[in-house]
Order: sequence, then structure tokens, then C-alpha cells
Amino acid sequence: MKGKAIVVILLIIVVLAGGAGGYVWSMIRPVEASTEPVVFEIKSGSGTSKIADQLQEEGLIRSGLTFKGYLKWKKLGSNFMAGTYSMNPGVTYDEIVSKLSSGEVVPEEMVKFTIPEGYNVLQMAGKLSYEHVVDRDEFIKLANDPSAFDVDIIKDIPVDEELRYVLEGYLFPETYELKKGSSTHDVMQRMLEEFQTKINSIPDLEAKLQEKNLSLHELLTIASLVEKEVVVDEERALVAGVIYNRINQDMKLEIDATVQYLLDRPKERLFFKDLKVKSPYNTYLNKGLPPGPIASPSLPSIEAALNPEASEYLFYVTKKDGSSGHLFAKTYKEHQQNIAKSKAAQ
Repeated sequence: MKGKAIVVILLIIVVLAGGAGGYVWSMIRPVEASTEPVVFEIKSGSGTSKIADQLQEEGLIRSGLTFKGYLKWKKLGSNFMAGTYSMNPGVTYDEIVSKLSSGEVVPEEMVKFTIPEGYNVLQMAGKLSYEHVVDRDEFIKLANDPSAFDVDIIKDIPVDEELRYVLEGYLFPETYELKKGSSTHDVMQRMLEEFQTKINSIPDLEAKLQEKNLSLHELLTIASLVEKEVVVDEERALVAGVIYNRINQDMKLEIDATVQYLLDRPKERLFFKDLKVKSPYNTYLNKGLPPGPIASPSLPSIEAALNPEASEYLFYVTKKDGSSGHLFAKTYKEHQQNIAKSKAAQ
């Protein structure tokens, strides 16, 4: 009898163990497969216990308790990453663990936009507002509030009430990609960071500025004039040289682009009355540089302003032959002759 009792007890243990094993196996099995993905977010700081319960609530596993035990048995889960995930019901434990460990999150929806070279603050605000990237009024307001941004290089912008927009020239023209829903501030912060990156890429910048007795702000102002005046890349450094020559000879720059900057809408052709607009930006009325940049210059224009081509030229006029190049002159008489040549080529 005693031997029979032992056999019965052993049989009971085996049955119970088999039942427990069967239960665990049934809990580990994937849930019913579906083509409809479940999108969920694992928040930063979530432990494996919370994640397991969340997976059960989302219908991706049968039992949070079993999943916790599985992770403990396999010594997994310590490197699960926060983020938004997408999984289809029917995935295995191993597939879930792999996704959470590798951070295979749902790609964030992005917005892409381009700031053309030579655009000014108003043009940027208008373009990006039209494309639903920024709020136009907020963009313009922030362009006069550099303290709102965390970028070291803009801290040296001079305090000058004559500046139309303090950040003019510092919002780098480039193609950007940001998370959809980024704020106007986020967009401008990114543009300023790109400006700092590009400026930092210029070799010996500080030494060259000291050599020319220029501030970065003045350099950007010259670069913006070059950007607005030049279409043919090969002429950038030569036009920059003309600007320096005129400044050194105490001549007014008389650059049309500085007058165009003052207009709500640029004109195809300026009239004599336009050149009399009273403003510190009007280089037909004032000697020297305007208070600040009149647009966002490209890196080639900044480099041209830093390394101007030496010449004796003091004048240039746009060719009217469709080439977009210029005719250069050393004297006013030669300049008048070039103007006549340009008109004759129309």
C-alpha cells in the first residue's frame, strides 16, 4: 500500500507540473495575428514590469506576468529603449524583445523646407508661413529677439537701434528637415545653429577678421551685399573687392540692393525718387556699410567677403546680354562707357 501511495503522489506531481508547463506555454504563445498594427509609446523611465503590463493592455501578449518571468529567466529587458513603437499582434516574445532593445521606433514625421540664398527675414517669414512651417508674425518678432536663442555666435551682434532685424543675415540659407510640429522658435534655432556650424568651418576666421579690422557683423554685411549683387560665382570675390575699394576711398557704395531692402516689395527697376529714401541702409545717401546685413548670404559670399579679389575697380554695371555678369571699370568715365555698352546689348 505504501508503494502505491508513493506512485500516486508522483503521478499527481507530474500531472501538476505538466499542467503548469502547459499553462505557461499557452501564455507565451503569440496572440492571434492581425494586419492592423498597434502603435504605443514606451515612456522614459518605464521599468520592465510596467512595460510588460502595457504590452498586455495593448493586446500584444497574453500575460504580463509570464512576460516578466520570461525576461527574468533570459536576463533581458535592462536595455529597453523609450519611444513610439508599432507592432502587429502575433509577434513573438523574441521579436518584441528585439524591437524594444534595438529602439526600432516609428520614424517621426518630418517637414522639409528650403531657405534660398539671399533671402531676407521678411521673405523667409512669408515663404515659411505659406508652407505652414512657421507663424509669420512670430518669426518676424523673434528676428528682433536674439536673447530667445541659445547660440553663442549671435551674442556679439551689436546693440543698434538702426538694425531693421537683429538676426538678419544670421539665419543660414539651407535645406532643412525638422520634426513635424516644430515651433517657429525651433525652426529659427536650427537655422542659427547651422549658421554657427558654417562660420566655424571657415579656416583662420578670427585672424582674418583682425587682419581686416572687421567684426563678424561687418563681414556678414559685406557678404550680404555680394550675395544680392552677384549671380555669377566667379565674380563674388571681385565685387567684394570693389566694395572694399569704395569704402577705402571714402566713396558711397551706391548699391541698389540696399534700397530694394527698404521696399515692401522689390522693384524690377529703381527710379531716381527711390534712391532718396531716407534710411541708414540707403547707400546712395550714406557712406560706408549699412547697419547690418540686408539678406542671408551663402558661404561662398561670406568667403568672398573674407578674401576679396584685389583690383583697381571702383564701378560695375550688370550686362544686359542675359549672362548676369558685370562690366567693371576703374574710372567713372569708363563706367559710363560700360553702361552704354550694356544698354546697347539689350
